[in-house]
Order: sequence, then structure tokens, then C-alpha cells
Amino acid sequence: MDLLTMSRKELSRIEVMGRLQEKRMTQKVAAKIMGVSERQVKRLWKRYREKGVSGLVSGRRGKPSNNRMRADKVQAAVDWLHRRYADFGPTLACEKLVEEHKLKLSVGSVRKIMIEEELWKPKKGRKVGVHQMRERRACFGELVQVDGSPYDWFEGRAAECTLLVFIDDATGKLGQLLFVKSESFFSYCRATEGYLARHGKPVAFYSDKHGVFRVNQPAAGSSDALTQFGRAMQALDIQIICANTPQAKGRVERVNQTLQDRLPKELRLRGISDWQAGNAFLPEFMDDFNRRFAVQPRSQYDAHRPLSPQDNPARLFTWQETRILSKNLTLQFNKVVYQILTERPSYAMRHAPVTVCLDDQGNITILYKGKPFNYTVFHQQAKQSQVVQSKQIDQALLNQSKAHKPTPNHPWRNRFATPLSNCRDYPPLGDISTSRD
Repeated sequence: MDLLTMSRKELSRIEVMGRLQEKRMTQKVAAKIMGVSERQVKRLWKRYREKGVSGLVSGRRGKPSNNRMRADKVQAAVDWLHRRYADFGPTLACEKLVEEHKLKLSVGSVRKIMIEEELWKPKKGRKVGVHQMRERRACFGELVQVDGSPYDWFEGRAAECTLLVFIDDATGKLGQLLFVKSESFFSYCRATEGYLARHGKPVAFYSDKHGVFRVNQPAAGSSDALTQFGRAMQALDIQIICANTPQAKGRVERVNQTLQDRLPKELRLRGISDWQAGNAFLPEFMDDFNRRFAVQPRSQYDAHRPLSPQDNPARLFTWQETRILSKNLTLQFNKVVYQILTERPSYAMRHAPVTVCLDDQGNITILYKGKPFNYTVFHQQAKQSQVVQSKQIDQALLNQSKAHKPTPNHPWRNRFATPLSNCRDYPPLGDISTSRD
């Protein structure tokens, strides 16, 4: 006796065919019950009368699908996956197979192949914390999320660095990418200057609570103090908003994960092994990324504003501090004493406030009422300990082999002298270890 393998749908059709045979049901009603056309019911009824129950079994059962992939295409995909894309994700690997090797496969097919070849492990479902959803902004340039992502972007071919990421909230477009040594005032100034040149001034930047954007420990009575970057953005009329949690700026956090997956592989495929070549490649990468992942904003209005003639990024993106001139027209900045050179009478400039501007190349400009002063270096002090933020510790420790050493005439190198002239039992002057003998 032969055994028939039937699906649940085919089993349910046996009862319908039985009712048709007993003329207890019309073919029109049978078509509605089975969810097929009347024409299909006629074909099923004919096979049932000719072959019985076996006529209701699908003739494709046990045969390969007509839509299956060709064996040579699957083999080519397997070869390329093992050869060049073994550590790629299914989505990125599918893009490369289609673009570079003309293998038209779906992401699901590539994922299935990679799982069978043990090149990809499906992620297990995990419980994710629930966070309140925030709708995208309506206009391009209304809100730009900013963050730095330290990572081994060159996979050991170059020193680890940080990628500064600017992404528009409304469209998901990458507005600026830049490889820098670390997150600092000058590195964010370079990235912002490139963004302004490309798009113009956005309405607001959305960042974390990094010390570049926010004074985290304000002095008493100065809760509204600005950082150097905040001062520059205030002059450009760009608002800085600091997120309270990483989830609040989730768009830039998620794109950081995507970039950490895609960008190192793109750099590897192009043989890029240094920051300069990487920064030269980033505009091309941004255009391709935006073409794939950017979305249309709800409004077609571009909220970016052009730079005005009064805006001077080269002057604004400098470290600026105010100093008061002494009686002999000197000032101290960064452990260096500068002597002002002016043809004005010295008494006219005494106690005048001036602005000291330091650029990313270490050049000093001293401004008085917006105009530069000539100066000379009068005295340079020895370097001492300085405060380093937690995110800058790794960078500060890179040059420990060239750590500060006291100068030859430093008091620590001399014998300590203690004034003991008022003591009766000891000589007037002498070393602290001098004995009475």
C-alpha cells in the first residue's frame, strides 16, 4: 500500500471534493471555500475523478523549484565570499557581489549562502530596552547630530584614530566625515569648517556632553559659561543642544555602528592605509552612503544659511582668551610671556584688555579692538602638569617617552638650602643633611 504525503491544505480539499461528488455543493461555493478560482476547481475536480485522492497532491512535490538559483551562480558567490568577503555582513556582501561581480542575488539569498558556509551566524533575538521614539525633524539642516567614533579604522595598517561624524536628522545624510587624532576643539573646528563650506550654517548641532560642547564643571556663579567651541557657534548663530543619554541621539550612534562595519572594509578593498588618503576618499564614500540610505524629508525647505561676509571661520575657530596688559605692556598665555610692540605711548595701553588667538598650527595672534598687535616672546616658562580630560588620556600617554624633564638649573637638581640663620645651634646656611660635626 502506497503512502501519500499531503499538506494540510490538500487534506482540506478532500472533504470539498467529496461534497462536490455528492452534489451537496456547487463549484462556485467550493472555489470560495478553497480560496481559488472556479477554473482551478474544475481542474482539481477532473484530477480527483481520474486519480482519486492522489490527484489532489501537488505535482511539484519533491522536485526543485523553478525559481532556484543556478548552481554556477551559487558557486561563484561562494568563491567570492570566501576569497574577499569572508568578514562582510550579508547586506554589504550582496552589494559588492552585485556591483563588482555582476552576480544578481538578493540579500536573503546571500545570507542563506553565508549561513550554510558558516561565514555568518544569525543573531539571536534579545530583549531590547524600550525608548521613546522621536520623530525626524522636518527640514534638511534643521538639526545635525554630531559625534566622534574612536576605532581601528585601518585595521592595524595605521594608528588608531577617531572619525568625526555629522549626520542630518531629517534625511539621514552624512554631512561630514573626518579622520582626526582625537576629539578636541581644533579637530571639531576642522570638521565644522568643512561642513559649513559644503552645506552652510545649520540651525543646531545635537551632541553628547563632551567638554568640547559643554562646560561640565562651571565655576560658582557662571552657569551660562561657554566653551571655546560654543563661543564660535554662538558667533555663527548655531545652537548647540546636548543629549542627556546616548539613546537620545540614537541616529548618529547607529550610523557609527554601520560605519564601523562598512568603512574599514572599503578602505581595505582600496588599499588605503593612512589618514590623508582616507580623508581624501571620504567624500566619495559619503556620496555612495547617502545614495543608499538617505531618505526624503517631510519638507523640501533647506534650513541651511549661507556664511555672511562678517563670518570669519579662520578667526572664529581659534582658541581665544582675554588678557590684561601689564604696565610694561606684557601678557602671559600658555606659560609664555609676550611683549607688545606698539608706537603708542606705553601709558595709553596699560591695563588694556586684549584677545589672544591660538590656531591649530600653534600660531599666536594678539587682538586689540579686533586689530592685530606686533609682539615678541619675552620669556617662556618650563612646562608643568596640566589637566587632561578623560577622553584625552590615551592621546596624552602616546608621548610618554618624551615626558617633561626638569631643566639643568631647576631647583630640584640643586642641593636644598634651608635658611637657619635664626637657629643658635646650626651654622647660618647649609644643606639640610649637614651635621653639627
